Amino acid sequence: MIRIYKYGEVSNDEIFARAEAKVDVAGIVSDIIANVRQNGDAALREYSEKFDKVSLDSFEVSADEIDEAFETVDPELIRVMRAAKENIYAFHSRQVRNSFVMQENDGVVMGQRVTPIERVGLYVPGGTAAYPSSVLMNAIPAKIAGCEMIVMVTPPAKDGKVNPNILAAAKIAGVDRIFKVGGAQAVAALAYGTESIPFVDKIVGPGNAGVAEAKKQVFGKVAIDMIAGPSEILVLADKTCDADVVAADLLSQAEHDKLASAVLVTDSEELAAAVSDALERQIPMLLRSEIARASIDNNGKIIVAPDLMCAIDIANEIAPEHLEICTDNPFDYLSKIRHAGSVFMGKNCPEALGDYFAGPNHTLPTSGTARFSSPLSVGDFGKKSQFTYYTADALSKIADDVALFATAEGLTAHAASAVARTKKESC
Repeated sequence: MIRIYKYGEVSNDEIFARAEAKVDVAGIVSDIIANVRQNGDAALREYSEKFDKVSLDSFEVSADEIDEAFETVDPELIRVMRAAKENIYAFHSRQVRNSFVMQENDGVVMGQRVTPIERVGLYVPGGTAAYPSSVLMNAIPAKIAGCEMIVMVTPPAKDGKVNPNILAAAKIAGVDRIFKVGGAQAVAALAYGTESIPFVDKIVGPGNAGVAEAKKQVFGKVAIDMIAGPSEILVLADKTCDADVVAADLLSQAEHDKLASAVLVTDSEELAAAVSDALERQIPMLLRSEIARASIDNNGKIIVAPDLMCAIDIANEIAPEHLEICTDNPFDYLSKIRHAGSVFMGKNCPEALGDYFAGPNHTLPTSGTARFSSPLSVGDFGKKSQFTYYTADALSKIADDVALFATAEGLTAHAASAVARTKKESC
């Protein structure tokens, strides 16, 4: 049963405690990466047989396989994924940053160029955790940014095939190449390349502890999106809310993972008790009831605050991945939310809208990192470079100032380079 705390009557350590995965896979992942770097496709085949229980002649998914899978997918799901694509595209296209040029002083031109990352790798989990929504959320911003190649990796089933819903989503999103490889070995292949799989410049997408550790270890050779922790939801609700609806929203994240965190913060003791009861009624009816039960019992909590302003302070301290403001006037509180990955406003906006359909990205900062990081966006698939141009006259006016600054730092070669051209012209 979920725990109920009265804010101020228990320690903040209990109020703000987070679930932590205690699996240490660093050594195993390090060995896998080293093997893939040295042995390429041979290492990938070894791990496919060991972990996926399948022997593959070719890792790449063919166009025929994609078309065949597309034909097997429920046409209604295809329709919904296409509608979701339009929403995701409409939202993310407004994130595009443009290059700029400034000429505010005579003889000086400066600017910034925004260019796409050339090759992006997308990791997509397979098996029971096959999420076509993640394909759309990761690939569409990359397409908008102008990335030349999107390479997707995903583990195969024992029959050597990829989940057809995943392949359909990849086709809808415009993924360029798809490979039947999963786990830390897939991350290593994307980072360093093999005979079959091209190396990329950035790796994005969710995965298990091994995948997360592999992304951490290859960071620096390639860029990564983030190191995601267990999924989280915080529902901020007042006494006017429907307890059954609030419980359903909490369970929408609890069913993800036994380490997932579902938190209700409310100013109503009555709602707290009613939600606790509703959870007990709803959990046995879930397909993933065992997972949801573990999440709620071990990591779930209800925090009763003296008022909504205190509840907002608690939410900001937790900095959740998903935050629902379940009140009749949510926009009155939005400006007071400082730390949250994605905010869902009002009583008719369940977090599931964000996971699948609304348009804002569902790849979000977790574990309190919303205090300093942001949802995945088009900007994550681009990079910036800057340029500077001075005429001789413009340089001559400030060369001595540059030299003075450099000399103050003890860098006399810097100083000399600043005045070298002006001295040469005066000779």
